[in-house]
Amino acid sequence: MVDTDIVLFPDDPDYPTHPCHNHDLREAIMSGKQIKIAIIGSGTIGLSFAALHLLKNDAADVAVFDTRPDLDEYVKRHLPGYLNVEDSGRYMNRLTIAKTLAEAVENAYAVQEQGPEKLDFKVSVWPGIEQHALRDALFWSSTSGIPASEQCKNMQDKSRLIVVHPFNPPHIMPVLELVPSPATSNDVIDRTLSYWRGLGCSPVVVKKECTGFVVNRLAFALFREACSLVSSGVVSVEDLDEIVTTSMGPRWAVAGPFKAYHAGGGEDGLSGFMSKIGGTVQGCWDASADDVGKHGIVVGGEWQEAICQQAEEAYGLVDTKERDETTKKVLEAVGRG
Repeated sequence: MVDTDIVLFPDDPDYPTHPCHNHDLREAIMSGKQIKIAIIGSGTIGLSFAALHLLKNDAADVAVFDTRPDLDEYVKRHLPGYLNVEDSGRYMNRLTIAKTLAEAVENAYAVQEQGPEKLDFKVSVWPGIEQHALRDALFWSSTSGIPASEQCKNMQDKSRLIVVHPFNPPHIMPVLELVPSPATSNDVIDRTLSYWRGLGCSPVVVKKECTGFVVNRLAFALFREACSLVSSGVVSVEDLDEIVTTSMGPRWAVAGPFKAYHAGGGEDGLSGFMSKIGGTVQGCWDASADDVGKHGIVVGGEWQEAICQQAEEAYGLVDTKERDETTKKVLEAVGRG
């Protein structure tokens, strides 16, 4: 897709930098300066992030680039649905459709990539971005699981790249996992934190790269246990969802597992909780490991078709707009909206 045989001179004083660099971004924005955010990839995550920048940062001009031939028509048809406001025109006025990668990243404060979840694509695209971007532009990848240390191997300056992993849809869900590689500079981490905090998001720096990062590890651990319980006939798909949304769901919106179980231990905190029901905890862990193996809970296993069929019969086509509106109300209720 891009030429990787390039040479950059990042210490060249004549190589342009962004005027907001080395200044407080919020102060620069309040003084009336506009910044450009380049969105590479126009899928659901790309459009959701475009909506987030436009909605929460009046000083952001957003440029979208994708190789799809109908990009202009596609974005203008679908993006207003993500904005979900009566006067979407005033936000769309700060949007441009770039014809080339170079045009998209030129003079951008940050470049955010949401391309295919394929390592070869990500390895190939960053050197081309690096070639055309400002020397100090922030480079963000919204990958679901490909570490920055693998993506950056053909970059001239590997310190510029950091993963910014959202929980879908990012224009509604506050959390962002910032996952640096060992080469990512502290300056990039700090500026990335500052930008997203300024938008009211909840960025968290993950200290060490790992498969799936943190949110997917947690979510898929629960999903595997759910599949195991349904597959073994303990509960139906619908009833399991009812249990989650009327027990852990509301509690986790207020307190994560450590805080929740720490509270459950009373005056003795988490230590007290573990001393009281640690045996039950271990029993559940042991049973989970045994059941997962017994029922062959691996992707593509015999269980998968039956559970997918149950979900289809229970829910059909899910109304994601209704889901998102309800989620926003929950976040507002707990002070996260």
